[in-house]
Amino acid sequence: MRTCLLIVLWACLSQLGDAKALFERTTDVVVKEGMVVGRGDDGWALKRSKRGWMWNQFFLLEEYTGSDYQYVGKLHSDQDKGDGTLKYVLSGDGAGSLFLIDENSGDIHATKRLDREEKAYYTLRAQAVNKRTGRPVEPESQFVIKIHDINDNEPKFTKDTYIASVPEMSDVGTPVVQVTATDDDDATYGNSARVVYSILQGQPYFSVEPDTGIIRTALANMNRENKEKYQVVIQAKDMAGQIGGLSGTATVNITLTDVNDNPPRFPQGTYQFSTPESTEVGSPVGRIKANDADVGENAEVKYNIIGGDGVDMFDIMTDKDIQEGVITVKRPLDYERKKIYTIKVQAENTHLDPRFLLLGPFKDTATVKITVEDVDEPPVFERASYIMEVKEDASIGTLIGSVIAADPDATKSLVRYSIDRLTDLDRMFNIHSGNGSIVTFKHLDRESFPWHNITVTATEINNPKQVGRVPVYIRILDINDNAPEFATFYETFVCENAKAGQRIQTVSAVDNDDPIGGHRFFFSLPAEASVNANFTVRDNKDNTAGILTRRSGFSRLERSTYLVPVVISDGGYPMQSSTSTLTILVCTCDREGNMQSCNAEPLILPAGLSTGALIAILLCIIILLIIVMLFAALRRQKKKEPLIISKEDVRDNIVSYNDEGGGEEDTQAFDIGTLRNPEAIDDNKLRRDIIPETLFPSRRTAPTRDNADVRDFINQRLQENDTDPTAPPYDSLATYAYEGNGSIAESLSSLESATTEGDQDYNYLSEWGPRFKKLADMYGGEDSDKDS
Repeated sequence: MRTCLLIVLWACLSQLGDAKALFERTTDVVVKEGMVVGRGDDGWALKRSKRGWMWNQFFLLEEYTGSDYQYVGKLHSDQDKGDGTLKYVLSGDGAGSLFLIDENSGDIHATKRLDREEKAYYTLRAQAVNKRTGRPVEPESQFVIKIHDINDNEPKFTKDTYIASVPEMSDVGTPVVQVTATDDDDATYGNSARVVYSILQGQPYFSVEPDTGIIRTALANMNRENKEKYQVVIQAKDMAGQIGGLSGTATVNITLTDVNDNPPRFPQGTYQFSTPESTEVGSPVGRIKANDADVGENAEVKYNIIGGDGVDMFDIMTDKDIQEGVITVKRPLDYERKKIYTIKVQAENTHLDPRFLLLGPFKDTATVKITVEDVDEPPVFERASYIMEVKEDASIGTLIGSVIAADPDATKSLVRYSIDRLTDLDRMFNIHSGNGSIVTFKHLDRESFPWHNITVTATEINNPKQVGRVPVYIRILDINDNAPEFATFYETFVCENAKAGQRIQTVSAVDNDDPIGGHRFFFSLPAEASVNANFTVRDNKDNTAGILTRRSGFSRLERSTYLVPVVISDGGYPMQSSTSTLTILVCTCDREGNMQSCNAEPLILPAGLSTGALIAILLCIIILLIIVMLFAALRRQKKKEPLIISKEDVRDNIVSYNDEGGGEEDTQAFDIGTLRNPEAIDDNKLRRDIIPETLFPSRRTAPTRDNADVRDFINQRLQENDTDPTAPPYDSLATYAYEGNGSIAESLSSLESATTEGDQDYNYLSEWGPRFKKLADMYGGEDSDKDS
């Protein structure tokens, strides 16, 4: 059986123009009976068994725009006799939907427009099947449909806008940035994806390499100060830039970065400033600036003073924020000494570029003239401070020293001196207002204040607001005016078994004076105490002395305490000395000399009471005294219950003035209700402790009674109150119930009176002074209430 392979391609053979491409491998195939012989890529002969049908691949153009289905090719098997017994079946990528096959003829068509960029090839499988039996008559074969590319995609840049920079003054050909465009067409077929770059905008400053897209400088010495920013438009065109190719563009913004190619320049050669002579050191006088066309660190300028007669008086510093030179005062100015200064200032770049040093020098100079203005200055002392000395025994009015101040202005105004009393609160010194002589004003004491720090002021007479000040330190020199004394209190004892010549104490001395050569003390016994002395003093020649016994056999029974006077003298002039007394107790000691007891009372009073018994007796006495005092205090606090409580009680009372009362506010009283006559009490009688509300009947004359019992009772109570030590120290109010008889003035009481309180006018009480204010408030106020 002879196998025949028919591959028919009808689609646009004239447009492809390359029949070899349509039949890449078909031209290399020779079909023989029984086998297929071909040549491989390496030229060797290949052999394989004969198959009924076989094909390699079909080709199809993308983006078909026709109205009919696009014809792909035709399948045919040598088993097909043309009697209609076979049918062709297609399977694989897009079979039945994208690709359709005529089962009788084997023609393949594409139903849709294809895009190579979406899918470049399709793999399908074909088989010839017997229609009646449904069995394949040949094994299934696989083939590929490749989509041929057409130029339907324009080049696209990776960025729409590129940002790049290049230093100014760069050489021609300096690379700036590389742009890249891609084309989605097939780069292996034709020139559809071959991109070429060109510049549309940006000439003659920049150029672009056609194949790489690298943008380079095309003009020499481009100056940033002239033009800083450039916009370049680059075009990318496929088809190797031929006519009909598609293109895309991108914008490249290029900035020229600064280099230090411009030196600093002062806008003027001379500057003039003025400043008062009172300007403090470090204060600014003026500012100057050298302009630099560069930016950033290339424009940084450093200022220096390189000459002039004001080099020592002024300084200059650089304000890095605004690149200005700030001229400041370096030393105090004096108008009277010099009025005009001239300095030469230099400005230079701090960051130099060696490539442009030939354009230099990168520095500039300017002259600055500074005028000093005169101001009214305070007086100035000859010294910044004074140190003076005076002895502490100097008499009042002793001259210590002088200060001198003068007006530095041209007017040379006179000055007046004084001491700032805030620095001399005790007024120890005084100063002559005319010549500045300082003298003592009080007696001095070095031991109290060895130094006095005062402030002297000098005030212009013509302008008192101008005041100069200077500190004066006065040192008080020491004289030997203090006697030495014991350094501390010594507790000294001697043992009863002490031997003669034994040291029992070492003493030292102190002196408030401060001699130049240091202290030197001498210790000795007074002449009158050296005779028959029990102790002696030995000077150790080192400002200490030892106390020694002159005999042995001390006894507490005979004498328990010895007083030893010690004379201490210093070595100053005049010599000062004092006598200090050392108390020595006689004590019982053991054999080693350790004190055991120094108490002499048990030996002196062996038969007396012990200390514990004496303390117990003393405590008992104290307790008894406390009890007596408490009892007396309780008796004084005892009070009698007052009879009258209400302020409205208007009954007549007997007042006892045996002692000073508590005043008008004292209304306490005691009850003498026993004075009331029981016979006079009537059930129908109105109450006497409240104000009657109704008029009483006509006054009845009380019957005559024997009043001896009342007199006796009153006299007895008066005597008791006069002699009672516990009577209250305030006025006592005693009430009696009825009156006596025989009075020619009749009754003084308002009780049982035919008139009422409403008939009485108590306003006159307010005219009697503060003593009757209480009564005026009681009666006058009540009347007002009733009237209202």
